Amino acid sequence: MTQQASKLVIVTEKLLLKEIAKIIDAAGATGYTVVAAGGKGSRNVRSSGQPAVSDTFSNVKIEVLTASRELALKISDEVAKKFFDNYSGITYIHEAEVLRAHKF
Repeated sequence: MTQQASKLVIVTEKLLLKEIAKIIDAAGATGYTVVAAGGKGSRNVRSSGQPAVSDTFSNVKIEVLTASRELALKISDEVAKKFFDNYSGITYIHEAEVLRAHKF
């Protein structure tokens, strides 16, 4: 059995992870996935997977599956409002189909 969902993706600085996780949890999302991220954007190149003395300034990609687009937008809006004036980051949403929906 499958279920329709919205997947919110947040790519931002790793140092924001704990605060963003609090926003996700407080909004009522059932969980999230975090992976290292790198790339190029308006704030220059960010690398992942390269040896470094510290990963403090690395990026992460946080993926959140939500039962509704409204919940995904709520989380995205709060993260952007709280952090994106002062830190690099982007969010995007796309539709997903969850397999093993009983776990979602």
